[in-house]
Amino acid sequence: MSAQAAAAGASFRERIRALVEQNWFQYFIIGVIVVNAITLGLETDDEVQAAYGGLLHIIDSVALVIFVVELLLKLYAYGLRFFRDPWNVFDFIIVGIALMPASGDLSVLRALRILRALRLISAVPSMRRVVAALLSALPGMASIITLLGLVLYVASVMGTKLFAESSPEYFGSLGKTLFTLFQVMTMEGWADIARDIMKVQPWAWLFFLGFILVSTFTVLNLFIAVVVNAMQENVAADIKHEQEADAAEAHGERELILKEIQALRAELQQLRGR
Repeated sequence: MSAQAAAAGASFRERIRALVEQNWFQYFIIGVIVVNAITLGLETDDEVQAAYGGLLHIIDSVALVIFVVELLLKLYAYGLRFFRDPWNVFDFIIVGIALMPASGDLSVLRALRILRALRLISAVPSMRRVVAALLSALPGMASIITLLGLVLYVASVMGTKLFAESSPEYFGSLGKTLFTLFQVMTMEGWADIARDIMKVQPWAWLFFLGFILVSTFTVLNLFIAVVVNAMQENVAADIKHEQEADAAEAHGERELILKEIQALRAELQQLRGR
């Protein structure tokens, strides 16, 4: 009886695993995530909250129950292997935060409910690939961030020494200059800053032009290059993995066909021997 019970339990677990891996189940979870994200956004509108607050709360509670049931099904289907997948751990943390009480001193946690929308990243394969590419690009990005910080620091020291007297509001200290050049690097209002200084020091445009060319058009574009390269490598790895899987499947089918042919030949030889 114990062996039969174990076999029945294993069979039921396999059915649950097949359920959570079905495409329609994944699409259903994606739909719930999108609807829940929309309702959480609508809750920020006072008029909508006053008119449909009760309905929005019900939808939010139903979505949370669905997320909890999904996690329980996956935990039962995969067991401890559930935590070997980083995306499962990510979902577990997000849903765990949503289950924490949001009253009293923990009322600030109500704002964290929107983190459930981030589950869309783990539910959509294309988004997972983008995030994986970003994570794999982190080592290269660290070098670029260091380079950018060095350029920003050197330019800030130069800017403080050159423009502290003519523009103390923007370049009066190293801290102010760092903030100003960061703003210039983002191309936000840099022309107004440059024109104010050029009224006193007409040659100042050379400094700003050189800084923008180096920081914005060169170093910052390296971030894009590193991320794009990482995405290309991940896509190439996925294609290679799919090709290897297809080749292994085709090889298995060929082996099966050969075995069937050999079995037919053996049967024919037996018939001829009779």
